[in-house]
Amino acid sequence: MRTAGSIASSKGASARLLILFYHRVHPVADPLRPSDVDAETFDWQMETLARYFTPLALDQAMELLRQGRLPANAVCVTFDDGYADNVEVALPVLQRWAVPATFFLTTGFFGHGCMWNDRVIELLRNVKTQKLSLSNLGLGEYEITSMDARLHMVNSVLRQLKHLSLEERGQQVQRLENELNIDVSYSPMMREEQVSVLTESGMSVGAHTVNHPILSKISLDEAKQEIESGKRQLEALTKKEVTLFAYPNGVPGKDYEAGHVGLVKAAGFDAAFSTAWAAVQHTDDVMQLPRIAPWDNTRLRFYLRLLRSYRTGNADRVAMKQATG
Repeated sequence: MRTAGSIASSKGASARLLILFYHRVHPVADPLRPSDVDAETFDWQMETLARYFTPLALDQAMELLRQGRLPANAVCVTFDDGYADNVEVALPVLQRWAVPATFFLTTGFFGHGCMWNDRVIELLRNVKTQKLSLSNLGLGEYEITSMDARLHMVNSVLRQLKHLSLEERGQQVQRLENELNIDVSYSPMMREEQVSVLTESGMSVGAHTVNHPILSKISLDEAKQEIESGKRQLEALTKKEVTLFAYPNGVPGKDYEAGHVGLVKAAGFDAAFSTAWAAVQHTDDVMQLPRIAPWDNTRLRFYLRLLRSYRTGNADRVAMKQATG
């Protein structure tokens, strides 16, 4: 029984679309990754979408949006980066509730890779002392007397490294690894054959660059290569045209700018997605559509946030236009 009704979004030309984005779905909750969901949470979230909203495949939603024919309470599910748990943990849940999803994949990490932030988290997870000084790396000093304190340390280090250039960030992570002298063998990313599992299961894939750089921190030539190569590599792997793109990190005016929007359009993508928080409406720029993150840990809050999100988000939409010209 659907109860969201007109409280959420009407159908047709005035309808709005919610696009949810996830990164990981862990078998059990990870206290150092509180913005990710675990399998149990993801299951009741997808149940909520199936029961009270109208889940759509993202490419289908884009076509209906263009035609002004979106159904009421339309919602899409997306994943960024390409973690193996998307296939191993999330896919069975999506299939259970018949919720389609699109997976935006970084091609440079298939099979063996580990993204920089995952390396940092696993390094800091394995620090055994109660005090840690990273002052010689310019990353601060920390007392690690509780899991909350360890999480604070992780978030602080990630925040300081995130917007460095690709080269600088890689060097700093390597210095951190050398400083801690901790051997972490960790490869959480999807394998190429798992991409085939997704597409054979009726899910779709989109591009998310090769190495997940913050586009605003590299040259336009480098950005062009990242955008175009990621698309070509996915098309070679899936034997299908890849028409959807998600900006790494995705904050308009900070992580990508107007020039990058132009590169994505020139590369032949039909639509691209940011992380600006808003519901999609038919007047939005199809090359930088907003998405929302489902951070709620109870059914009621999750449901109510979705309802509110259909009606709010204009401030983010205005900021997005201002940020990218």
